[in-house]
Amino acid sequence: MKKLFTAMIALLMVISLAACTSKPAEPTTPTEEPSAEVAEGKVLNVWTWNTEFWDFLGKYYADEVVDEYTLKKGDVTIKRTTYPSDGGAYQDALDAALLNQANAADDEKVDLFLAEADYILKYTNSDATMDVKTIGVTDFSNTYPYTVEAASDANGVVKGVSFQCCPAAVIYRRSIAKDVLGTDDPAEVQAAMSDWDKFNEVAAAAKAKGYYMIPTTNATYRVYSNNATSPWVVDGKLNIDANIEKWMDQSEEYVKNGYTAYTSNIWGDEATSEMFASGKSLCFFGPAWYFNFSMTNAQDPEKGCSGDWAICQGPQAWFWGGTWMLAATGTDNPTMVAEIMNTFINDEKVCDALVVNEAQFSNNQKVNNKYATDPNFGSEFLGGQNPNEVFAELAKNIKFQNVTSYDQLCNEGLQTYFTEYLDGQVATREDAINNFKDYIRTTYPSITVE
Repeated sequence: MKKLFTAMIALLMVISLAACTSKPAEPTTPTEEPSAEVAEGKVLNVWTWNTEFWDFLGKYYADEVVDEYTLKKGDVTIKRTTYPSDGGAYQDALDAALLNQANAADDEKVDLFLAEADYILKYTNSDATMDVKTIGVTDFSNTYPYTVEAASDANGVVKGVSFQCCPAAVIYRRSIAKDVLGTDDPAEVQAAMSDWDKFNEVAAAAKAKGYYMIPTTNATYRVYSNNATSPWVVDGKLNIDANIEKWMDQSEEYVKNGYTAYTSNIWGDEATSEMFASGKSLCFFGPAWYFNFSMTNAQDPEKGCSGDWAICQGPQAWFWGGTWMLAATGTDNPTMVAEIMNTFINDEKVCDALVVNEAQFSNNQKVNNKYATDPNFGSEFLGGQNPNEVFAELAKNIKFQNVTSYDQLCNEGLQTYFTEYLDGQVATREDAINNFKDYIRTTYPSITVE
């Protein structure tokens, strides 16, 4: 069934792309008065893989939070459907729902769904999503250009918006930096790890002091993958970029030298335990959403170490992820879908709240820059440092490039199978790569794997 859904959504993408290459019809002037406005649905269905945006929707848009799956806005009930992201489970369930969209009852239709950078192209380049300008989302003047590009199809038709911008940084422990480098000042720490050679030197110094440079080998993966010079699939063939190879090289060295605490998944209990005050890892990696939404152990009132952190760019500029709201074709709530999108990119009060209350880096440049230059703005988690000052600069370097619709499972798969080698579950690096290739052959039969 999974293969059937994948094949069908892929077919929709091909049909959509083919249609996009033809000359658009000339606009016509209506000869009749428009019909009366059609009443919108009483249920708005939102599909997600976690609760991050849903919580913001409840705080800054809805009139009432009914329960963890239900909100109210006026006389409309907003419902959440959630599947886990791992292994593509969310995509599989969403694909099935979108394929049944035309036959679904109005109250069961997908109205608004979320997507990540790793697979957003799968949906923007299909008929499953609609041009948001046709429903009233037209002002992108304050958004970051790459967020609009990522939500657009091959012909530049905008299918959605993101509520956040995601430049990413090294998130380091101040107390460990002081012990290893003699300083926790972000400018000085940045100078000490401004490229990978210097980063590795600091790793050796940290090891000599009884610390780890990173909590897990997977911590640096996104820095390398985001700076890849080629996509995962080139001319229909699986392609492992040289930068991915460099990450594998570094991971082997870090395990060999004892520079990493674990080789586990970054979301695993072992890796996240390093966020506690008792942790010995100097560096974590991520955007604002990472230390806000994912570093809960560091914020634990008893075991955590909030305030003992700071950020700097690190060895390379990069960005990680982001969440986009896409408008589902066939929604019976287009006005509310547009209102939600406009709220989270153009309502300055809401964007202010995301920055001040939620430690987000919003998708509104005007709001972000206001706080970037505010001498009184700082983060308690970061020991008073102003994160917007750092992120506003890093955001200038973001490019949405070398992205495919296959990225989520390629990224997850490569890390999973290579970790088996680092853990000693398979004998050689070549075995790990071959196991990854077998996984891609099974998961994506349309990709040629050599």
